[in-house]
Amino acid sequence: MTQASLVQLPDALTRVQADTGARYVLGVDGGATKTLAAVLDLQSRALHVALGGPSNEDAVGTNAAVHAVLAAADGAIERAGIATEELGAAVLAIAGTDTGAIAKHVRLARTADWIVINDVVGAWATATGAGPGVAAISGTGSNVFGVGPDGRAWRAGGWGHLLGDEGSGYWIGIESIKAALRDRDASGPPTALTDAAPAFYDVSSIEALAVHVYAKPLTKAEIAAFAIETARLAESGDVVACELYRRGASELGRQIAAVIDRTGLRASSFPVGLIGSAFKAGAVFVEPLERVVREHAPAASLSVVDMPPVGGSLLLAARACGRAEALRAAELAGLIDSALAEAV
Repeated sequence: MTQASLVQLPDALTRVQADTGARYVLGVDGGATKTLAAVLDLQSRALHVALGGPSNEDAVGTNAAVHAVLAAADGAIERAGIATEELGAAVLAIAGTDTGAIAKHVRLARTADWIVINDVVGAWATATGAGPGVAAISGTGSNVFGVGPDGRAWRAGGWGHLLGDEGSGYWIGIESIKAALRDRDASGPPTALTDAAPAFYDVSSIEALAVHVYAKPLTKAEIAAFAIETARLAESGDVVACELYRRGASELGRQIAAVIDRTGLRASSFPVGLIGSAFKAGAVFVEPLERVVREHAPAASLSVVDMPPVGGSLLLAARACGRAEALRAAELAGLIDSALAEAV
């Protein structure tokens, strides 16, 4: 049985739009910890940003998520000194399992020009300039999404820490603690993780950390934070830490391969953009991942993406109002960095 993609691109982002001559576009990146909104003046290149609270519906509920999204968007519009009606288009990339409820509320509060998408679509646009290619996201969790030359889209992963998140910061963190426990009970190889983990969490021993994990309990973010120590030990040559990153790369690479095949990218040259804090581990993670992907698709080009995800939303907003040619990803990255630096 043929299955449809778990995430689809809205029609407004797939069909060619006539150039409306719009001057302003709005992009939003909404996540579990914060929401960032940006209004870009396509004429003057001025970029205005505003921050809001968390907008992942799974984390805070629909009402709070919608409120955070609209508050951040309105803040950016106010800073731009324009009326909402002056926006050519708005694209809101929101984290969460299903953004349908948020989309419904946004349509009631705004207009049809305000398009809500899953944040993985925004990440893809950030990674590829909204062109054919793949975004591999690995932060606290992991997710992969891509679009092929003919517009076919496919998502793999994104099932959360209990059912998936392979190759993510959480996955590295929890597998590192497990490896340390196996060292402690002599069922696994020795590793420096056994001393590093209790030191990181400020407990007396690895067995005390096991109790701490269940009793506190540690959050996903707290477990994912330990991945930075695993990366440090892998760089210094710890065999177990290196193997964890190799395994994570293999798992994430398998998902990337599925997206490549389902979107028809394999026969072409295309980018694979790596987005998220887990890739800060550097070569210990990126190099084995690149090997896995290039074995499957030799023409794939992997790189770590520096542009914040709100850039993808702005690129898609420009496309939605027929102004795609007026905006380039390379220029946009600099504009966002400058605006964020001024906002701090």
